[in-house]
Amino acid sequence: MLAATALALLALSACASQVPAAVEHGTQVPGFWWGLWHGFVFPFAWIGSLFDPDIAVYAVPNTGGWYDFGFFLGVTVLGGGSWFSSKKKRKS
Repeated sequence: MLAATALALLALSACASQVPAAVEHGTQVPGFWWGLWHGFVFPFAWIGSLFDPDIAVYAVPNTGGWYDFGFFLGVTVLGGGSWFSSKKKRKS
């Protein structure tokens, strides 16, 4: 079962690549801070993207790891941060 799961994940990861020539690189590529902002506004951008095909939730091209890290922090602080604060024990 573990081998089948690993093989399926490996096969799916082959679909995740993007053709570099298909993306136009501008002079200013979004980095960490834009990734953080895009992570914060993700829920609103996602809802907007359901109705307007010109709205994207993720900037391509970007700086790579730093943009991804900022995006991850933005999404987790907005979503996960409120979950963790609600689980704190309150003194009565």
